[in-house]
Amino acid sequence: MAVAPASAPASASARASGPVAAAPAPVTAAERVYRHVKDGVLDRRYEGGTLLTEGELADAVGVSRTPVREALLRLETEGLLKLYPKKGALVLPVSAQEIADVIETRLLVEEFTVRRAVPASPALLDRLDVLLDEQRRHAAAGDLAAVTAADRCFHAEIVRHAGNRILGRLYDQLRDRQLRMGAALLHAHPERVQKTLAEHAAILAALRAGDADAAAAAVRGHVGRVEALVRGTGTGMQPETAAGTATATATGTGR
Repeated sequence: MAVAPASAPASASARASGPVAAAPAPVTAAERVYRHVKDGVLDRRYEGGTLLTEGELADAVGVSRTPVREALLRLETEGLLKLYPKKGALVLPVSAQEIADVIETRLLVEEFTVRRAVPASPALLDRLDVLLDEQRRHAAAGDLAAVTAADRCFHAEIVRHAGNRILGRLYDQLRDRQLRMGAALLHAHPERVQKTLAEHAAILAALRAGDADAAAAAVRGHVGRVEALVRGTGTGMQPETAAGTATATATGTGR
């Protein structure tokens, strides 16, 4: 029976320095497809109502169809897609009910946690300064996806510093929905970017002043104005008619 050659013994210096850190695990083909599609849905390259096919995704990522199927199943469980056998995967639009649920949850969590964050630590104030500067840079560059991500981080940082881990985990579960809704909002209302920056600056100023009431009012006004816009027309987030048409196409009932 053949025996595999033994590995060369480690050098004395290597043994003395302790265990070598393991190399990061390679990204699987299914994970690459998952990230490609999810990023596309969140930044609106794949808008609600878009029908994705296994072949197109396999070609786009450079993989076979098997990992594509695995990735699409995972995204379906996350509520981003609806799979139709032999047709493909439909990107689900954001429903009016989902918008209402996310905003209501944001108001409950953010208004409570911004009060709990007062008096704000120097670490929190410094971090919010950095995130606000990031938003300004991304806005100047016209990178709306990056603005949305930094916006979400700004609010999440306040939630995290409130010290309630259960609320923190709850808020983290909103991440994908917030990113998707935020990207749609800024694309429909690009003028909203500068208003958002001003509102974030007001929240930060209230925290720096140690005024919990003013901070809560600033958060309430900020999220309330977002709610008014996403409930309005032209945001691309209440496309029930388009969703119905796309579903009919995917199922073959619209011919």
